[in-house]
Amino acid sequence: MRWVLHLLLVSPASRGIQERYRGYRHAGAPAFTAFLTTLMLAISWTFLRFESPSWQKVFVCHHYWFPHISSRRPRPADAVRYLLQGVWLLLTRSESVSVRHYSFAGWSKLQLRYTNWLHSLPQRLQEAGVKERSVQYLNRLSQRMRRMLFIFAAVFAGLLALLCISQPFDLQAQFVFVLLLWCIAMAVRRIPGRLPCLMLIVLSLTVSCRYLWWRYTATLNWDDPVSLVCGLLLLMAETYAWVVLVLGYFQTIWPLNRQPVPMPADINAWPTVDLMVPTYNEELSVVKPTIYAALGIDWPKEKITIYILDDGNRPEFKAFAAEAGVKYIARPTHEHAKAGNINNALKYATSELVTIFDCDHVPTRSYLQLTVGWFLKDKKLAMLQTPHHFFSPDPFERNLGRFRQTPNEGTLFYGLVQDGNDMWDATFFCGSCAILRRTALDEIGGIAVETVTEDAHTSLRLHRRGHTSAYIRIPQAAGLATESLSAHIGQRIRWARGMVQIFRLDNPLLGKGLKLAQRLCYANAMLHFLSGIPRLIFLTAPLAFLLLHAYIIFAPALAIALYVLPHMIHASLTNSRIQGKYRHSFWSEIYETVLAWYIARPTTVALLNPHKGKFNVTSKGGLVKEEHVDWVISRPYLLLVVCNLAGLVFGLWRMFFGPAAEAMTVFVSLVWVAYNMTILGGAMAVAVEAKQVRQSHRVEIAMPAAVARADGHIFPCTLQDYSDGGVGIKMRVLDKMKENDRVALLLKRGRQEFSFPCIVTRTHGLHAGIRLVGLSTRQYTEFIQCTFARADTWALWQDGFPEDKPVDSLRDVLMLGLHGYQHMADYAPPVIRRLLIGFTTSALWIMSFIPHGVGGGRTSTVQ
Repeated sequence: MRWVLHLLLVSPASRGIQERYRGYRHAGAPAFTAFLTTLMLAISWTFLRFESPSWQKVFVCHHYWFPHISSRRPRPADAVRYLLQGVWLLLTRSESVSVRHYSFAGWSKLQLRYTNWLHSLPQRLQEAGVKERSVQYLNRLSQRMRRMLFIFAAVFAGLLALLCISQPFDLQAQFVFVLLLWCIAMAVRRIPGRLPCLMLIVLSLTVSCRYLWWRYTATLNWDDPVSLVCGLLLLMAETYAWVVLVLGYFQTIWPLNRQPVPMPADINAWPTVDLMVPTYNEELSVVKPTIYAALGIDWPKEKITIYILDDGNRPEFKAFAAEAGVKYIARPTHEHAKAGNINNALKYATSELVTIFDCDHVPTRSYLQLTVGWFLKDKKLAMLQTPHHFFSPDPFERNLGRFRQTPNEGTLFYGLVQDGNDMWDATFFCGSCAILRRTALDEIGGIAVETVTEDAHTSLRLHRRGHTSAYIRIPQAAGLATESLSAHIGQRIRWARGMVQIFRLDNPLLGKGLKLAQRLCYANAMLHFLSGIPRLIFLTAPLAFLLLHAYIIFAPALAIALYVLPHMIHASLTNSRIQGKYRHSFWSEIYETVLAWYIARPTTVALLNPHKGKFNVTSKGGLVKEEHVDWVISRPYLLLVVCNLAGLVFGLWRMFFGPAAEAMTVFVSLVWVAYNMTILGGAMAVAVEAKQVRQSHRVEIAMPAAVARADGHIFPCTLQDYSDGGVGIKMRVLDKMKENDRVALLLKRGRQEFSFPCIVTRTHGLHAGIRLVGLSTRQYTEFIQCTFARADTWALWQDGFPEDKPVDSLRDVLMLGLHGYQHMADYAPPVIRRLLIGFTTSALWIMSFIPHGVGGGRTSTVQ
């Protein structure tokens, strides 16, 4: 101990150590924690030679390699966290660090060699001419021989799959089998290209089909009525999930990624277009940007006609239409909601193409030139859809604080599913941001009005008539997401009811006109909205055993683990590979849980009586003035939390005082309950409505601009964000610009320069906020064209998310669930609040030891 005190107080290094101790204390670390950390650092410095260049590189990039550990404010158990993270990095990221100074150097070099071999494999196969020789060999075969070869391969693969699925194994053989498939999956998951993705799908389907076969043939307790009923309910839910999994693989197996077709040089050959903006109860401030953007679309003015379809018959909208120079249509009756509104307008519109935008969707100026070319190339094309993109956060993103950090609910559909549908000529019409051929629309009698999802039903009818569809995955419009969770759920209820109505009234699996692939794509979309009841079954299934002692899976706990875990892990790994850019692992559990309770009843009613139900309009542009819990929405989640909490308490009691033979089964059920409670905690977090006080949403950007003062001085600046009412700027030099100063904002679009009168509303150092004032209609149109309607404004937003990392996503979801309970504690009675805070604090402390993944692309800084 004496030599330690000498090192800390007397040696020449003591000054630096004392400064480090004072730095920890200044950052808020307790005295004991600061002393302990300083002492351990001094000891580690003595034995690990931290002054070496390799360690110094690690210190420089501390936040990169140890993102969950603060170097400024230590915690008592940080030594354990450093140790666990270091071991994790050695096992998973050793190709990114210098390995010659670490233990396990041989393993690290082997992993690095394996990774490099996988990345170089496609290029080496191409250089070897394997693909070319295979194609040449197949071309030498006759058509009949190739067909026979394909049939033989399909039959052989089917028999092999049936053997793998149905062959009974004892537990030891099952372990070896799933271990072999897991090793194959881990070997191919890093290989780039489509073939490894197909291999992962085959492995996943093999394991999942084998699991379902085992469930049907060996896991039902026919001697106990309660166990049988509960087991059959769970089995039906699992069968539904398996069907959706298989159809999902088929739907997204090969996205088309269609590119725009250039327009002909002769403008006279361009078709005429009717651009329609239906509105019902939205504020005029929501509709104005859409109309101003439509006025600036790059298209011959004599070939485009813009309509405001006002189903609210409001005088201010009629006056605005006259002021803006667009046509105004209102109808005396309001049957069939939006579909009836558009069909009424079709009586007056006469152009070759019809493009529809929801009143809050602002189109870019390039919209028509990027889309109409396909109508000239494909004469059978009836509908072309582009993504629905939102520049405001939806309730999930806002309430969870994940805006632009995690792909939102719609990113998967518009980023991958629609692209997959396009491969099978099954693109869905989504009601906005789409173009339809007028003759095809007239052929089916206009927009469908029999269901509340008129858009999908319309595209189904077009496909039945033999017309084709297209999808271009380039956002060319952006709008407002729903502002509140209740409005968001209401919108999804309408979608769910409408899709089930179509399933009953115009079932895609029946009737004429559709190809098999189209039938499967439509069926998958409709089955997706039947997930409410299966999700509720999964959230309550373990309670059947813990509370009722019903064996829902009548098998030993070890057998359950050897069949269930591979099924779940392979499905998660495969979906992560397919959907990684558009949906992160485990987040769909949150989305589906929030909606499950509310779509279960309307979808069941629609199955029994498809004509029951009405159209509800989704409100946009509202405010959330104060943070609050939506107790009406969260009530079913609270009930499910209480039920699972009761199961947890009973399970713990049975774990210690129940029969020893059931201990493993009780443990598996407790793990299931703990996961369900985590997901329900995430649902509770979504129900805490975050404050939203901006009427005009800000869009972040980095664009050069300038500000001109009244005295004639012009100062360059950077446009950092904008809305339809003002902008935020960053000056390049400190200026004496004051609040309430009148200035002119100078923006460029191409070679044109525009000036907009503004007033300074706030200043802070180099940053300032300015509000647009006194803009004419022409100036407002020009401002929208310089900002919202720029051709490249939204092009890269869908591709801006990081790749999915399942382990990190699982940790994020677990943390989210715990934070949900913390939010609930803020509004709970004192006794419950203390229990919740104690539980979540303990759980968060335990989770802080879980290693974190590190991002790619920056590793060169530490090599």
